[in-house]
Amino acid sequence: MQRMPITVSALNIYPVKGLKGIALEEARCTDRGLEHDRRFMLVDPEGQFYTQREYPRMATVWTEIDGDSLSLSAPDMPELRVPATPDGKSKVRVQVWNSTCNAVTVGQEADEWFSQYLGMPCALVYMPDDSKRFSNPKFGGEGRRVGFADGYAYLLTNEGSLAELNGRLAAKGRAAVPMNRFRPNIVVKGPSAWAEDDWGDLAINGAKLRTSKPCGRCQVTTTDQATGEVRGPEPLETLSTYRDSPFGVRFGMNLVTLQEGIIRVGDAVALS
Repeated sequence: MQRMPITVSALNIYPVKGLKGIALEEARCTDRGLEHDRRFMLVDPEGQFYTQREYPRMATVWTEIDGDSLSLSAPDMPELRVPATPDGKSKVRVQVWNSTCNAVTVGQEADEWFSQYLGMPCALVYMPDDSKRFSNPKFGGEGRRVGFADGYAYLLTNEGSLAELNGRLAAKGRAAVPMNRFRPNIVVKGPSAWAEDDWGDLAINGAKLRTSKPCGRCQVTTTDQATGEVRGPEPLETLSTYRDSPFGVRFGMNLVTLQEGIIRVGDAVALS
């Protein structure tokens, strides 16, 4: 059992899958993850999701929740504002990896804005409350809901693990990487490197979460989240030398919700 005090050091949401995130001091854990996290997504005309893996320019679109609105901005583009909870009446079927679920369209203005900026046909869609998408029950348990995240409600990372990785990069004469390369929802500090590999249930200020499976990392970790520039091969090259697994090159843990609640930066994390 981990004895060193563990606290939440950062909270992030990504309202639109693949776009810039928003750092928060407080967030509500819902059955699908942190409130507003990955409820929007960009899709092609067939409903297939777009990802930073193929389109790193997506990293240069800023997002902000402003009251009841989602504000989006990008270089040389006017600000776009859409409802944070659209009541779209046009339902569509969309695909995220191997899962297909219902979504609603946000509107022509948003579609044209993204199509112009990204240079490809785009539609912005939203996951309404009645849409059903679930994590793999083999790892997350039965009936664990998720938004448009890759597969699970949360991604947790550990500052100690990043420090250990950056130490290895420094020894090779490579530049350190920031935590935003891994696009986590919950960042913790205090534990030793990779302690999170062995965690089970977590209690944070009334919310209860459960680790489900390690997160296998992709080439998005090689993309500068400030500029959208692909700067590979690090950190994947170094991680692959000692963090490979049946799940891929591991960094961070996927979690699901056991009990909803409010969590804050600075909260203690209790393990069980």
